[in-house]
Amino acid sequence: MLKDKILVLDFGSQYTQLIARRVRENSVYSEIFPYNAPFEKILDFKPKGIILSGGPSSVYSKGSPIPGIKIFDIGIPILGICYGMQLMAHLLGGRVAKAAKREYGRAELTIDDDSDLFKGISTNLQAVVWMSHGDRIEKYPEGFMPIAHTENSPVAAMADKKRNFYALQFHPEVVHTEKGREIIKNFIFNICGANLTWTMKSFIETAKHEIKEKVGNQRVVCGISGGVDSSVTAVLVHEAIGDALTCIFVDNGVLREDEAKKVERMLKKSFHMKIKYVDASERFLKKLKGVKDPERKRKIIGNEFIRVFEDEAMKIKNVAFLAQGTLYPDVIESMSFKGPSATIKSHHNVGGLLKKMKLKLIEPLRELFKDEVRVLGHELGMPAETINRHPFPGPGLAIRCISDVTKERLAILRKADVIVLDEIKKAGLYGKIWQVFAVLLPVKSVGVMGDERTYDNVIAVRAVTSVDGMTADWAQIPYEVLGRISNRIINEVKGVNRVVYDISSKPPSTIEWE
Repeated sequence: MLKDKILVLDFGSQYTQLIARRVRENSVYSEIFPYNAPFEKILDFKPKGIILSGGPSSVYSKGSPIPGIKIFDIGIPILGICYGMQLMAHLLGGRVAKAAKREYGRAELTIDDDSDLFKGISTNLQAVVWMSHGDRIEKYPEGFMPIAHTENSPVAAMADKKRNFYALQFHPEVVHTEKGREIIKNFIFNICGANLTWTMKSFIETAKHEIKEKVGNQRVVCGISGGVDSSVTAVLVHEAIGDALTCIFVDNGVLREDEAKKVERMLKKSFHMKIKYVDASERFLKKLKGVKDPERKRKIIGNEFIRVFEDEAMKIKNVAFLAQGTLYPDVIESMSFKGPSATIKSHHNVGGLLKKMKLKLIEPLRELFKDEVRVLGHELGMPAETINRHPFPGPGLAIRCISDVTKERLAILRKADVIVLDEIKKAGLYGKIWQVFAVLLPVKSVGVMGDERTYDNVIAVRAVTSVDGMTADWAQIPYEVLGRISNRIINEVKGVNRVVYDISSKPPSTIEWE
């Protein structure tokens, strides 16, 4: 049981998840609730402190998100960030108005008071902070005092030290804010008095106990793909209930080279797990024949996966649970900040199984962020090759094989993909890149190989750097590495005579091509 927790109330900021992650980095558990979570739910959570996130609204606009005023009467520390600061001023008797000049991006902050929030950060220090606001505090509430300012914001931070209420006009959670992590750390420990109770070892023991209690003498089925989330889920559940877990690996025909063998070697041989391998590649490819639209590809693969998985799962006696690798960002994204509307995301492909097979859901990773899942995998003794693997789309190579998906085109793409990954790993770049892969384009180009004229396929190489996949920039891979990739693909993959490199960022582009 975690005694020390920090609650984040979400008002729609793009950085809300980052706040919770920053808290957890300090070994203190944090959860995100929508701003209008019932007051009783907040009390039941028993937080040591509350952080009010930023958001795109103005407190004086019609329909702006306003929580119950009772949160200020709980008697625990509260930190307001950006919109959260304006909200505190608005609800506690201050005044918020449009700023004469909006502040977006970098600003110079001057700290005016050595409060607990800025402990260890020198007074009169000028630090770069990240602003994102069009309003400012014109009058701070009674009991508060300004503790920092910028050129445009006389009250860039304020504090009511008696009630332990603090507020910042800038975002301490983003990497652009100097000393931002120290500010959050000061709030957690100096102001809230939290203790370090959130560790992966304690999580594993708690999770295993909960899984055992929930499953009892019944059986669990888990779909595995070779990806990080499903693999870590399977290993954790197996640690709890052993052979009561059966994993099902469905070969849908659009997987990477030797994917099934790698998964079997890792889970079956290393962890002695029961795995049912189903080769349904012909079935999937038949359904995909002639399909060019990416959304149709996704739906076909998702629906067919459910049917194949169901056929195999129904053969297992006494199966009552479905284990799924849902992560905390999935849970958050299933809830609008304007109110909870929890749903199973369709891309998990298994939502239909629950109702038809009358299965109950086990989601042991639903409290974790992606980086925490990797730490968990390490604690469970899983190989680095698996836990550090780049994200791979559910529809697999079908959405990297632009236009028609055929055996011949998939064979070309697989061979090119192997070369891309091999050269990136040899260059020591794999761990520095969020995602790298090959794409087979639906165009052919003229070339010359030997003394013959060719008219063959084009491979695009895509590599991006990112923190969470929400935004991404193209990776600046050294020219010599790109040269080796191109040379090998053209020489070793029959049917390819041209390689291009994608230098688009997200946004406006997406990471995947389809």
